[in-house]
Amino acid sequence: MKDRVLLAIDIGNTNLTLGAFDWRAEERLREHWRLATHREQTSDEVAITLRALFDAASLPPDEITDVIISSVVPPLLPIWERVCTKLFDRPPLVVGPGIRTGMPVLYENPREVGADRIVNAVAAYELHGGPIVAVDFGTATTFDCVSGAGEYLGGAIFPGIHISMEALFERASMLHRVEIARPKSVIGKTTTGSLQSGLLYGYAGMVDSMVTRIRDELGEDTRCIATGGLAQRIASESRCIERVEPFLTLEGLRILFEKNRPERKEAT
Repeated sequence: MKDRVLLAIDIGNTNLTLGAFDWRAEERLREHWRLATHREQTSDEVAITLRALFDAASLPPDEITDVIISSVVPPLLPIWERVCTKLFDRPPLVVGPGIRTGMPVLYENPREVGADRIVNAVAAYELHGGPIVAVDFGTATTFDCVSGAGEYLGGAIFPGIHISMEALFERASMLHRVEIARPKSVIGKTTTGSLQSGLLYGYAGMVDSMVTRIRDELGEDTRCIATGGLAQRIASESRCIERVEPFLTLEGLRILFEKNRPERKEAT
């Protein structure tokens, strides 16, 4: 019988993340890739990119037996769906209305919730239980809250660190781009140090303040985990982030695929 390899694809506004899970090894993440999102990509470019990634990883496309996609960039979704269907000879499972999540969504309009937020919430609850808040440092910094009963409650959305930094530099001609790194002191003695202090400690303080307020509503036992490109850096300065899960979204896609496998649906 052919070994099963799941390709999980998360299409974000800034980055596109892919992971290949090997079902033989307790659903181990075998390979993972992080690419820049290009909204003008054609289906041919997507196919070339995928083949190049698989070649570099010595992972033949015919080893991929299942595909799941979540996307917050609507124009790219049909392109990736077509390419995956052609390349892997089967349509991907797409995270959206009608997918089985096992998590009641208590948003006033559930269709407004981004696919990535639901994926993160499912992964956070499945991996760590609840109540829990998952903080994702992406194009936007999002807080997604899950109750102790496993209900998606909602959360908060902030401009992402890079978005805020770019907006500042566009409006303030005397300021320049800096690396987001720990400065020598909180009180900056240079423009670079002052910017780094504001970006790093400011965002860490924002996270701590938000999580504290969320715990006031959900309870002091509410856990806090983080994911996203800058999660580790912010977590190192945060008092509330307990754990960084760098592949939280990919793990969430794996969990959702498992909940929606055809053989599981037939069994239930």
